[in-house]
Amino acid sequence: MHFTKYHGLGNDFIFIEDFKGMHVSNGESMAKMLCHRQFGIGADGLVFITMNEDIYTMRIFNSDGTEAEMCGNAIRCMADYLVRNNLVKGHLLQIGTISGVKKISVNDGLYVVDMGEPDFTFNGGDEVKIDSHGKIWTADAVSMGNPHAVIFVDDLDNLDFLTWGPRLEEDEVWPEKANIEFTQVISDNRLKVKVWERGVGPTLACGTGACAAAVAAIRRGLVSSPVQVSLPGGDLTIEWEDNRVFMAGPATKVFTGSVKIKN
Repeated sequence: MHFTKYHGLGNDFIFIEDFKGMHVSNGESMAKMLCHRQFGIGADGLVFITMNEDIYTMRIFNSDGTEAEMCGNAIRCMADYLVRNNLVKGHLLQIGTISGVKKISVNDGLYVVDMGEPDFTFNGGDEVKIDSHGKIWTADAVSMGNPHAVIFVDDLDNLDFLTWGPRLEEDEVWPEKANIEFTQVISDNRLKVKVWERGVGPTLACGTGACAAAVAAIRRGLVSSPVQVSLPGGDLTIEWEDNRVFMAGPATKVFTGSVKIKN
């Protein structure tokens, strides 16, 4: 089976063409095997490129085997894959996801994704109090097609990220767990963010997480659009205009290869 390895600011994925839908039903087991850093190829997620009513569609599975509704970094990488392999023409394209069809444009080597409208009510209200291990956290609940909890902190560098990330991801307040964005305001148009990704753990970047952090900060009046979101793997530019969120960032092809899947 042929594959291509990509990353978006260090958030890495294995891409497999599955136009006839022969492999996606085995996504859970294949993701666990292929994404393993020691015993597989190694990645944060496995992406099947499928077809749905003549639209190329992204089906993405996290490294723990769970399927994600949407991934901002993966969709930029898939757009680059489609362009590189001449599967689409021009500088405007559409990619289907579980959370709907997304429009992408290519601009000076960057991929600009129309991420759609944010939803601030997916968890029953936009501000959520979390009582975890004797500490009260305030999170802004934002859905960008998948659930996010944006938590503003004063000093991101001194946060015990590896302890609080998994605790807050799995807190009972989230019906299906949540991606956690610890966010520090650096200036009126820049945020610094570390993401504990649902089903993955710490990642170098998260596109939907950057969008969630940006719109939460704009909504609170902490920054203005467009926002530079600095993640461990690099920067994304997020713009919130007419209630639609646009994400701009790179996509990098790493290598191609083939792997034998054991039955």
